[in-house]
Amino acid sequence: MIQLPLSKLSDIGTTIFSQMTQLANENQAINLSQGFPDFMADTELLDYAGDFIKKGVNQYAPLGGIISLKEEIARKIENSHQAIYHPESEITVTAGGTQAIFTAIATFIKKDDEVIIFEPAYDCYEPTVELFGGIVKRFEMKAPDYNIDWNTVKGLVTDKTKMIILNNPNNPSGKILKENDIQELIKLVKDTPILILSDEVYENIVFDGKQHLSLCKYPELKERTLLVASFGKLFHVTGWKVGYCAAPKALTDEFRKVHQFNVFCVNTPIQLALGEYMKNEDHYNHLNEFFQKKRDFLREGLKNTSFELLDCEGTYFQALKYSKISDKNDFEFAHELTVTHKVASVPFSSFYKNKLNEHVIRLCFAKKEETLEKAIENLSKL
Repeated sequence: MIQLPLSKLSDIGTTIFSQMTQLANENQAINLSQGFPDFMADTELLDYAGDFIKKGVNQYAPLGGIISLKEEIARKIENSHQAIYHPESEITVTAGGTQAIFTAIATFIKKDDEVIIFEPAYDCYEPTVELFGGIVKRFEMKAPDYNIDWNTVKGLVTDKTKMIILNNPNNPSGKILKENDIQELIKLVKDTPILILSDEVYENIVFDGKQHLSLCKYPELKERTLLVASFGKLFHVTGWKVGYCAAPKALTDEFRKVHQFNVFCVNTPIQLALGEYMKNEDHYNHLNEFFQKKRDFLREGLKNTSFELLDCEGTYFQALKYSKISDKNDFEFAHELTVTHKVASVPFSSFYKNKLNEHVIRLCFAKKEETLEKAIENLSKL
C-alpha cells in the first residue's frame, strides 16, 4: 500500500478547547472551558442581520470588506485610541480574529524568520509560524504575576527576528500591558525592521478602571503593527467569525495579497448588520462593566474556597491556582474536575510549548449568572 504523506502539522492534535468541550458534553458538565457566551446577543443586532439577509444582500462583498463597516471600525479606533486609519486602504474585514492572525503570519514570515511570542499564548500562533518555515522564540510569563522581563526578551532578538506577537489583554492570564511595557517595546524595536502582530481581541474587556493600551496609540509602534480585533468578543457572536486587521497601507497592501487567496471576502449581510449596529457607540462602550459584573460574581463566589484567585485585569477568563487542593498536574486535575465535579476548565500548561505546570486552570465567565452559580456550587465542594 502506498504511504501517503503527512501534513506539515502532523504532530498537532485537536485543540485543548475542543477536547475539554467534548469531555464536558460527554459528562454533562458545566462548560467553562471554551471561550464563548451561553447567552443571546442583542436582538437589535440579530434583527439587522435578518433584515439584510431578507433584502437579498447575499452575494460577495468587496475583498477588503464593506465600506460602511470599515468606516465604523475606523471611527471606533479613533475614538478609543486616538489613532487614524483610512477605512478603504488600511482596514481589512476578516473571517474572525484567527484568520487575521493566520494571514498576517502567512504574509510576512518566510523560512528561518524568527518570531517572538509570549507564553501562555493562544494556540494558533506557533503552528502558523511553523507552517511557513518560521522559527518561534518564546518568553515564558509565569504565575502568579505573568510579568515580562524585557531584558530577557531583548536577548531573544537577533538579525533574523521578523515579528513579535503580543496578545493584550492576554488570554489566558487576563493580564494587560502597562505603560512601562509599551515603552520597553518601543525601545526594543527602535531602528529595526521588526513587525508587530498585536492581538487585541479583548480590548473592550478591561476591568477596575484600568486602560487598554492599544499599540496603535503609539506612532512609533503603529507604523509597524498589524492590529487584530474580533466582533465575536465585542458583540457575543463568536460563531459569526468576523474580525478585522488594521495596519498602515503598505502592510495592508501585502496582507490583502494573501487574504484574497485565503477567504477572499467575508459574510456580506453580517458585515452590513455589524456596521449598522456600531453606529450606536453604547453597544460596545460599556462592555467592560458588563463583564466585570460577571467576573466579580465568580470571584466572590469562589473567595472562600481553597482556590487561589489570580489577578484578572481583562478578557473573560479567570485563572485559578489549585495547589492547595491537589498535587496532580493541571491536565489531570482539569479532567477530574470535569468528570467528577462537573465543571470543565482549561489547563494552563496547554498554552506553553514545554507544558509548564504551575497548577493553574482557566475558567470562562462569559456565561449566564445561573451557569456561573451552578459552577460555583460545584467548585465550592472541593
